[in-house]
Amino acid sequence: MTIKAVVFDAYGTLYDIQSVAEITEDAFPGYGEIITQVWRIKQLEYTWLRSLMRCYQDFSAVTRDSLAYTLRMLGLRHDVETFDRVIEKYLDLDLYPDATAALGALKPRQLAILSNGSPDMLNALVRNSGLDRLLDATISVDAKKIFKPSPEAYALIGEVLGTKPDEVLFVSSNPWDAAGAKSFGLNVAWIERVTPEAMALACVENELVAPLTLFKAIRTQMDELGFAPDHRIRTLAELPRIA
Repeated sequence: MTIKAVVFDAYGTLYDIQSVAEITEDAFPGYGEIITQVWRIKQLEYTWLRSLMRCYQDFSAVTRDSLAYTLRMLGLRHDVETFDRVIEKYLDLDLYPDATAALGALKPRQLAILSNGSPDMLNALVRNSGLDRLLDATISVDAKKIFKPSPEAYALIGEVLGTKPDEVLFVSSNPWDAAGAKSFGLNVAWIERVTPEAMALACVENELVAPLTLFKAIRTQMDELGFAPDHRIRTLAELPRIA
């Protein structure tokens, strides 16, 4: 079946979630790295918990709640202005360097984002990064009021783009997302940005496991869920040869 659409996850796939570290360190000197990693871990955890509990709140609320948890856990006092300044980085995350060129090379296929992000967050992020000039659609799970990896979330692709699952290549660097997309029947390309060999070396070379290393250990390798991606790539630049 011909691939008619290439659909991307946003956070961690097109946009570097680690780019919040500069502002977390600036706001809370000495705590930037641990805030960045715990914040992201809790952010993902809250999406899954809220989906299971059927207590949906959009990703904007989840992002705020997970940051509030992180700062409370670390005993860090803050004012509203500082909190909001950190949160606002999610509206202007750094693009991965190869993202724009990769998307441009995939035309004339339909290009879209399917993300847990709320519509306001995603629209601002896409506009600020300039990807609005390349994308045909920016799809938020908010339309279904449930987060990925729920099948209801992936069903939005066909509803918006008019495609069948086997006509879509879904791209994510998040293993749980890749597994969820594959379980729904999409063709899946997983971006393996961190290899097991690199992880092993990082752990061996340090007496203490740094927060970023721990995050990579639990969030960057394919999960044992019984759904393997169709393609394993290392960068977005590799997509044109498989799409």
